[in-house]
Amino acid sequence: MKNNRQASSRQMDEREKLRKFRELDDAFATALQELDGGGASNAEAEPQEPPFEERLQALMNEYSQSSRSVATLLRTIVELRHTSRGAQ
Repeated sequence: MKNNRQASSRQMDEREKLRKFRELDDAFATALQELDGGGASNAEAEPQEPPFEERLQALMNEYSQSSRSVATLLRTIVELRHTSRGAQ
């Protein structure tokens, strides 16, 4: 019985990690769209959504990521996108 509870708990933890990762991934995708000029302006954004910077800051705090590590990640993503576009 204990093993079933532990396995269930691990599955819930993994689901929660995946949910949080998706949130972070969505935030990065939004940032990249805004950098490319394809994102909605703040006036067009849905009112119930917190501003991107607040969402990103909250996720950085939750995952204990510094602004420097996030900036490095964003630069890497942008560079990979440009590289993959050039290879097509």
